[in-house]
Amino acid sequence: MEQLSRYRKPVVAALVVGVVGLACGASMAVPEQGLTLAEAKKVMDVATGFAREHGAPGGAIAIVDAGGSVVLLERLDGTFPSASRISVGKAQTAAMFRKPTKAFEDAINGGRIAMAALPDFYPLQGGVPLLRGDVVVGAIGVSGAASADQDNQIAMAAAAAVAALAEVDGPEEPAVSWFAADDVRDAFARGTPLFEGAGFKVNPSRRDEPGEAEVHLRDTDVFYVVGGSATLVTGGRLIAARKTADNELRGAAIEQGQTRTLASGDVVVIPRGVPHWFREVAEPFVYYTVKVAGAKS
Repeated sequence: MEQLSRYRKPVVAALVVGVVGLACGASMAVPEQGLTLAEAKKVMDVATGFAREHGAPGGAIAIVDAGGSVVLLERLDGTFPSASRISVGKAQTAAMFRKPTKAFEDAINGGRIAMAALPDFYPLQGGVPLLRGDVVVGAIGVSGAASADQDNQIAMAAAAAVAALAEVDGPEEPAVSWFAADDVRDAFARGTPLFEGAGFKVNPSRRDEPGEAEVHLRDTDVFYVVGGSATLVTGGRLIAARKTADNELRGAAIEQGQTRTLASGDVVVIPRGVPHWFREVAEPFVYYTVKVAGAKS
């Protein structure tokens, strides 16, 4: 979990402004000012750092501008030769179509085989648009990590850095919300939301026992652990899945997921669509949940 702490600020900031939701289906405008070289370098630093600290055996990382032209390209040691070309193709596809390449891979796997015949088209997950607010300023493509899923994780983590760099626009300074310690303790005791804003909310959460496995099809969850410990399983496949609400699935458990032990001070970011399950809980397990709403499914 120490690996996650280094990326806490860019990832959480990006999620709060909605980068994950915007990158996964919202309409996106063409920028007046594109991706700067300084921004691209910061995105590359996050991508290579995330790859190394999460055990990627290699990886080629390409960053392109909104028109698909290459701004930066870096290949880590141990990467197969054609990974560079593939990473550029993923980035260009994400930039030109204004959506993550995983959407195209899923569509083809779902039966839309004709999409694979498009020229200069890479329907392989690992390409993600880079957003400044709701504006596409470029895209990142990753190839050659431990798996297709890790390609996508690296790209998503790096894409979050662009939104973290964005400045707040508008003539009025946004209001700052402050909550006294007594109010926070009361919110934990009652289990009620602490704050609800446009597109996100902050919940004080408490668990005294394991729960069902869940998948949020619209919301991204950011967990910040305050006390106690728990075993969290993420990814894999939901067992006995059922729909419990719009854009919400639940199941009895998860198989073939990744297991982590969470403790006080840890932060976890779970993108929408990723199964997660508190399999074991050492009570009292208390944590903040920041829920960021993405585009409606």
